[in-house]
Amino acid sequence: MSKIKGSQAIIKCLQEEGVELLFGYPGGAVIELYDELCKSPIRHVLVRHEQGAVHAADGFARATGKVGVALLTSGPGATNGVTAIATAYCDSIPLVVLTGQVPRALIGNDAFQEVDIVGITRPCTKHNYLVNDPDDLVPVLREAFYLAASGRPGPVLVDLPKDIIGSQIAYPPKKPIKMQTYQPNVNPHPNQVEKACRACLKAKRPVLYVGGGVILSGGNQELTHLARRLNIPVTMTLMGLGGFPGTDPLSLGMLGMHGSYAANMSVAKSDLLIAVGARFDDRVTGRLDAFAPQAKIIHIDIDPTSISKNVEVDIPIVADCKLALAAMNGWLDKSSEFNAQEVVELHQPWVEQVKEWDAKHPLAYMAEGEVIKPQYVIETLHNLTGGEAIITTEVGQNQMWAAQFYKFNHPRRLLTSGGLGTMGYGLPAAIGAQMAFPEATVIDVAGDGSIQMNIQELATARECGAPVKIAILNNNYLGMVRQWQELFYNRHYASTVMEVTPDFVALAQAYGAVGLRAKTKAEVEPVIKEALATKNVVIMDFAISREEGVFPMVPAGKATTEMLLV
Repeated sequence: MSKIKGSQAIIKCLQEEGVELLFGYPGGAVIELYDELCKSPIRHVLVRHEQGAVHAADGFARATGKVGVALLTSGPGATNGVTAIATAYCDSIPLVVLTGQVPRALIGNDAFQEVDIVGITRPCTKHNYLVNDPDDLVPVLREAFYLAASGRPGPVLVDLPKDIIGSQIAYPPKKPIKMQTYQPNVNPHPNQVEKACRACLKAKRPVLYVGGGVILSGGNQELTHLARRLNIPVTMTLMGLGGFPGTDPLSLGMLGMHGSYAANMSVAKSDLLIAVGARFDDRVTGRLDAFAPQAKIIHIDIDPTSISKNVEVDIPIVADCKLALAAMNGWLDKSSEFNAQEVVELHQPWVEQVKEWDAKHPLAYMAEGEVIKPQYVIETLHNLTGGEAIITTEVGQNQMWAAQFYKFNHPRRLLTSGGLGTMGYGLPAAIGAQMAFPEATVIDVAGDGSIQMNIQELATARECGAPVKIAILNNNYLGMVRQWQELFYNRHYASTVMEVTPDFVALAQAYGAVGLRAKTKAEVEPVIKEALATKNVVIMDFAISREEGVFPMVPAGKATTEMLLV
């Protein structure tokens, strides 16, 4: 068998895995790989910071459902990507991150730009590898893609010593991947499905609690069919938004710390909670002893370690969410016990109660003349895009307002850092999504603090022709921390006042982008319309009400029924 360079084998393997786009930043340890990459049809997007590369790959993965790929050099190049790898890990996003490493003979000698990136990332990757043998190079890469995308998805890191990249290897034929120690179960147990369905038919106050697993599995249609035929209200986590249509009458929106009143009350008063692809995060449950105290709990999740991890469940179903929901629909199709009209009528009083809660305390805000309210900006974005844009967010108040007031009817339209809460995520993620869908409208909803974390990626967006739009909700504060200081620390705004903030319009122009500003409510709609019509990167700087808060809000340590409503 003829031999090829390790760098050629890596590129060939990437093509074999269907990779057409990757994000990266070159350096000495990967220079030979970059030399080979530029000869290939794979498009490389040069970022301005390695964190941006991994976030962009993450945004690409979330928007498409494919494995995102990032390429970083050794040492600081690799460590700069760690925060973004952890971001993907917390949200179960499939990534393969390739990092350069010093030659094998120098590993452990404190060589220039050497770090133990395998050791550093072990807690925040699904798996990682240091390639020690040239013959292992291609098999390891194939395993990495398989692991990233199968079971509960996640980031996989492959560390590539420089001499491995430059070595001569025989390219092995592709074989089915079989790993004795990794065999995720995807098919639901029929007995558990039957138990779950019977519980749904008996319950009088059921609620579907939906997380990001529904979106990752592609199970949104099965979920929607199940909810509508059983007439069950649906509430979603931040990561689950779009898994069920946000404008559907059965949608309660988001639950938890900043969830809707109706969602939190429904969970608290339910007699059956059907958790699908969710992990009972502390931001959802509030005080655990007061979470869904009257409910029998069904939990569908592909990860067996997530079941009964935080909350004890009554009917566990370890399976792919899409397959489990399809199985439940299938059981109902065949069951003589299921009478659609009877079930709808059984649950209708509960649905009316939920609507009453929503009418009593809807998501709302108080208008103040020409002062720009951030909620109004999000509502206007929703109206002018028809709810069809891909929305990325930074982290903080901007993220919560986007989750509350932009109604997501489709999966993979909200790309946000849920588990880790990473400021600086939104702009590079928007670039990744825009590269995946060049004709789509992609908008990063940002705060004036968080946008500055990775604002250098404006250059990336301009260079690669990704006309993302950035809506900065500018209050000259680190807004979410300021809100906590207002409510719980006697308005002691310690280190949350942004006294020096860039002129974002001028900054946009410095990068060759377009800058627009709105200082009054009347200017909001024209600014958004102009941005959407502009075939370039656009920053929209909205001077919002400075001390506007995100409500409802559940204070730390409180039950989700103990909401602050204003």
